[in-house]
Amino acid sequence: MQQIVRQLAAEIKVTESQVRAAVELLDGGATVPFIARYRKEVTGGLDDVQLRELEARLAYLRELEDRRVAVLKSIDEQGKLTDALRAAIAAAPTKQELEDIYLPFKQKRRTKGQIAREFGIEPLADKLLADPTLDPHAEAQAFCQPATTLDDGKPGPDFSTTFAVLDGVRDILSERWAEDAVLVQSLREWLWAEGLLRSKKVEGKNENDPEVAKFRDYFDYDEPIGRVPSHRALAVFRGRALEILEAKLVLPVEPEPGQPSIAEGKIALHLGWSHQGRKSDDLLRKCVAWTWRVKLSLSTERDLFSRLREEAEKVAIKVFADNLRDLLLAAPAGPRAVMGLDPGIRTGVKVAVVDRTGKLVETATVYPHEPRRDWDGSLATLGRLCMKHGVQLIAIGNGTASRETDKLAAELIKLMQKQAVDQAGQALPAIEKIVVSEAGASVYSASEYASQEMPDVDVSLRGAASIARRLQDPLAELVKIEPKSIGVGQYQHDVNQSELARTLDAVVEDCVNSVGVDLNTASAPLLARVSGLSGSVAKAVVRWREQHGAFKNRKQLMEVSGLGAKTFEQAAGFLRIRDGDNPLDMTGVHPETYPVVEQIMEKTGKPVAELMGRAEMLKTLKPELFANEKFGVITVRDILGELEKPGRDPRPDFKVARFNEGVEDIADLKEGMVLEGTVSNVAQFGAFVDLGVHQDGLVHVSQLSHKFVQDAREVVKTGDIVKVKVLEVDAARKRISLSMKLDAAPARRDGPRDNRFEGAGRGYAPPRRAAEPAQPSAMASAFAKLQQGKR
Repeated sequence: MQQIVRQLAAEIKVTESQVRAAVELLDGGATVPFIARYRKEVTGGLDDVQLRELEARLAYLRELEDRRVAVLKSIDEQGKLTDALRAAIAAAPTKQELEDIYLPFKQKRRTKGQIAREFGIEPLADKLLADPTLDPHAEAQAFCQPATTLDDGKPGPDFSTTFAVLDGVRDILSERWAEDAVLVQSLREWLWAEGLLRSKKVEGKNENDPEVAKFRDYFDYDEPIGRVPSHRALAVFRGRALEILEAKLVLPVEPEPGQPSIAEGKIALHLGWSHQGRKSDDLLRKCVAWTWRVKLSLSTERDLFSRLREEAEKVAIKVFADNLRDLLLAAPAGPRAVMGLDPGIRTGVKVAVVDRTGKLVETATVYPHEPRRDWDGSLATLGRLCMKHGVQLIAIGNGTASRETDKLAAELIKLMQKQAVDQAGQALPAIEKIVVSEAGASVYSASEYASQEMPDVDVSLRGAASIARRLQDPLAELVKIEPKSIGVGQYQHDVNQSELARTLDAVVEDCVNSVGVDLNTASAPLLARVSGLSGSVAKAVVRWREQHGAFKNRKQLMEVSGLGAKTFEQAAGFLRIRDGDNPLDMTGVHPETYPVVEQIMEKTGKPVAELMGRAEMLKTLKPELFANEKFGVITVRDILGELEKPGRDPRPDFKVARFNEGVEDIADLKEGMVLEGTVSNVAQFGAFVDLGVHQDGLVHVSQLSHKFVQDAREVVKTGDIVKVKVLEVDAARKRISLSMKLDAAPARRDGPRDNRFEGAGRGYAPPRRAAEPAQPSAMASAFAKLQQGKR
C-alpha cells in the first residue's frame, strides 16, 4: 500500500500524508463531495477534482497490485521465479507492461515453438544464433527424426528433413523474441511515436450512400497514430465497426520489395545481430522477418489501437462530462410559474403549466400548425392558461416546429400586452419566452418515476411538464434522466459504457452537492444524488416527509428509517431547510460544527440570525480564535464564508437569449449578420450555437477569440449566451459557419478561410500520393464529427 500511496502522491503532485488521509476516508465510506467540503483539514485541502482522480487511480493501482500478486504466484508455482524477474514484476507501472513480462510464462495452447522444443530442437536454435558461421543444414542433420503418427492415425509433428528442423528453429526463435518484454515495449513506443493510422473505404461500398458518405474524410486517410485527435480516432473505429472503413497500422516508411522493414531492423538491432553474409545469416534474417510479420505486427497493431481507443474515449468522456456539468449548473429561473410547450406539427403542441413550486397544475394540446392551422384558437387557449395561472415564463422545446412555436409564443405575449392595455390601461409584467433543450424529455416521460410523479397525465404531456421544470431548476429536473440520455456528448455509444456511466454519475453527484438540496421539496431522484444517500434512503426521506410534514431541523433526519449516524454525517451538510427551527440548517455549515458557530455567537454577543449576511462584521473575526483540535482554521474560515452568504447558489444568474425577429430558418441567415444564441454543445474543435433556426451553427476554435485557443472550453461552455457573426451559410447541406470575433470578415469562397477545420489527414499525405481533390470545408468536417457522434 505504501508504494501505491507514493505513486499517487507523485501523480497528483501532493504529499503522501494527504493521499494517505484521503484513502483512509474513502475506504471508510466517505464520499468525494463530503471529503472535499468537510474534511479539508484532514486532507490538506484536496479538492473534488483531485479526489476524483485519486479515487480512479487508486482503483486501478489496487487492481494492478492484485494482478501482480497473481502473476508472482503463477510463475513461482512453475519454479521459474528469479530475483531479477521478481524485481521486474514489482517495477511494472501498468497492467500492459506486467502482462508483457508474464507472457512467456502464461499457460497457452501448444504452439509450433513448443512442439519443436519437445522434439529437442532448441539447442540447435541457440547454437546457430550464437555462431552464425555454422552451416544450418549441416547442423540440422543431427536433429532429424522419423516422422510421427498420432493415436488417431493422423500424421504428427514431422522433423524428418533439415528444412523441417530449421522451420522448428524459426518457430522457437521467433516465439522467444516475440515474448521479449523489452523488445515488445520498445517497438510499441516507437510505432506510437512514428507509425501511421491508415484508413480506406472498404472495396465495393457505395460512397454516395448517405451512411457511407458520412465517413468520406476517411476514405483515403493517414495520420501519425500518436497524434490522432479523439474525434477522428473514434470516427475511424466506428467506420471500421460498420464495415465501411478498413483501418490498419502502417510503418512510417514502407520497405522496398524484398528488403527488410524498419521494424525488422529494430528487432535485429535489439538482438545485436546483423547480416554479414555468414552461412546462417539468411536463416536468422528469416527468423527476424517472421517475428515481425507473423508474431508482432498484428499484436502491436491491436495493442496500439487499444491504446488509441482508450485515450480517445477518455477525451470523449471528459467532453461529455464537462458539457453535462455546464448544463446541470445552468442558471435556474427560480420559483416562477412556467408554461412548457413541447412543439409538434401533426400531433399538436403539448402544453403544461407548472406553478412556482414546480407542481403541474394544468395541461392542454393546441394545433397551430399543419394540418389544422388553428392559430387563433391556440392563442386563445394559451392566453387563458397564462391569465389563470399567472404564467411568467414560457419554455419552448427545441425540437421539430420549435421556431414556429416560438413565433406563436411571441404573438401570444404581444396579444396579452395589448389586451391588458386596452382593458386596464397599463401593461402587464413582461412574460419572457425561452427555447430550451428538450434532450431526454421523452426518456423521462416514459420512465417509471414520471408515471409515479404524474400517474394520471398522458405520456406525451409529461414531456411538456419536464420542459417547464427544467427552466425553473435544470439541476433538479435533469437528475431524473439518465445522464447518457441528455445528449451533450460525442460518440457516446462508442466509448466504454461503464466508464462513461461512472464518470457522468460522479459529475451529477458533484453538481448536486455543490449546489445543495432543499430537504422539503427535493424529489427522490435528486435526494439520491446527495452525498451518502442511497436510492432507498432517499425514498424513505420522501415517505417521512409525506407522513410527518416538512422537516423542521436536520436532527429529524435521524428519525428516517435506514438513515443512521454515518449517513447523517455524509449527507446533512448538503441538505437545506428553509424557515426551520435553526437558521444554520439553511446553510452549508455542517451540524458537527454548530458548536463553533456558538463560540462565534458568544464572542460577538449576537444570535445566529443577526450574524448571517453581516459580511463586514464577520470579516473582522479571526478564524484562529475559534479553531480547536477537531476543527482547524480552514474549517472555521469556511464557516465564516457560509455565514457571510447563507444558502448561496453557485450557479449564474438567469438570462435569456434574444433571437432576432425575422430569423426563423437557415434561409433567413445572411453573411455578416450578428445574432445572439445559446451554446448547445462544445467539442475541442469548436462550439455549436443554437440560433433558433433548427440547425446549430459552428464557431470553429480559431473563431472563438483573437488569441490562440487550444480547447473551445477555455472560452465557452454549454448554456452560455453568446453573440456571433455569420461567416458562411451552406443551406443545401444545412451548415452554418459562425465567428465570435465580431470584427471578422466574411469567409471568402475563393480563398483560404480562417474558420477552416483541419480535415482528416490533411498535412499527412506521404510523397507517394498524387494531387488530392479539394478537401471538405472546415464546417463540413466538424459537422460530420458531431452528427456521427450523436448517433
